[in-house]
Amino acid sequence: MSEARAIAEETARASYGRLLAWLCARTGDVAAAEDALAEAFRAALEHWPQSGVPASAEAWIITAARRKLIDQGRKAKTRMDAEPALALAAEEAEAKANMDSPFPDERLKLMFICAHPAIEENIRTPLMLQTVLGLDAARIASAFLTSPKAMGARLVRAKRKIKAASVPFTEPPLEQLPQRMSAVLDAIYAAFGTGWNEVDGAGQTGDLTHEAIFLAQLVTSLAPDRAEAWGLLSLMLHAEARREARHSNGAYVPLSSQDTSLWDRRMIAAAEQALATAWRLNDMGRFQLEAAIQSAHAASRLHERDVSQDVILLYENLIRIAPSAGAEIGYAAALSSAMRFQDALDVLDRIEKERVETHQPFWAVRAHVCKGLGRASEADAAYDRAIGLSDNDAARSFLRSQKTAPV
Repeated sequence: MSEARAIAEETARASYGRLLAWLCARTGDVAAAEDALAEAFRAALEHWPQSGVPASAEAWIITAARRKLIDQGRKAKTRMDAEPALALAAEEAEAKANMDSPFPDERLKLMFICAHPAIEENIRTPLMLQTVLGLDAARIASAFLTSPKAMGARLVRAKRKIKAASVPFTEPPLEQLPQRMSAVLDAIYAAFGTGWNEVDGAGQTGDLTHEAIFLAQLVTSLAPDRAEAWGLLSLMLHAEARREARHSNGAYVPLSSQDTSLWDRRMIAAAEQALATAWRLNDMGRFQLEAAIQSAHAASRLHERDVSQDVILLYENLIRIAPSAGAEIGYAAALSSAMRFQDALDVLDRIEKERVETHQPFWAVRAHVCKGLGRASEADAAYDRAIGLSDNDAARSFLRSQKTAPV
């Protein structure tokens, strides 16, 4: 791969969401902005290897994209009224490029726009993941336990609705932030989880997880009185702090066996501070409880505490206020850690099977629970299912070792 091609692909990974947000804010048409940006990146892959990488890769991409939008506007009579605004945006882009300054980061604003009441609630978070963070329909579908085809169709409909309803691409009034906040936080967390899964065991850099943490920090600055924003930040920092310890020589290492000297203590301290801020705001929510669970796990290793009952109680509260398949699976894992295997199996059995048919964590926990109950054949079948659903070698290797390990 040429250096020019590598830079073009790195620009796409690092800047896609920021550039798309900039275009969307000036056109009001998500689908058209996506198409124009895709064409710009294709043009970069074609031209940069021959002509060389421009001094400002982002400026080149945004200029190529806005030219595509202007061409589309000229060709479509129904969009003639939009052309002056597009021309103005082009002038602004060129002025910024000439000053060699970075483009404004409008991703957070676009996320709140995607949470507009005119957009169906169940598609707001997936829409943010695609438009702001550049995830494709298949990756989003995996996060939401649905098919890529169904998710793709829902995203297309949502973008058409944004255009047809003339959803304003402006920051919502401050009084509307609370109503839109939940979807924004859900999208940030889904992005973090996707990034975490993709780099877990693959030796990658975790750009998407870093991006999610940065966006969460932006949210706490925008709305410092929102307890759940601080809870989400704490949750992600706790998870990220342990990343380096999760693998050794390519093999997955569970939390109970991790080398705590590899944990990022400053990040853990920041996570604890964020969680304390959330508690002081006295508005309990899902992310605070999940962060508290992670905090308890950290304390169990750093201070040699038995936190099994604390974790069980936290999961019971989590299921009470924010029931989900993920919470139930985590609860079952906590019960099994306390040697309450039958209770754990009862929890797993009450989850709707169609929701977890292809969900790897469900089968991994079920395998462990069945093994604890002495139900060897069921455990082996669940391990095989979990291994088949795992998408990296480290996870598969760990599960195989668990399958053959003595009870």
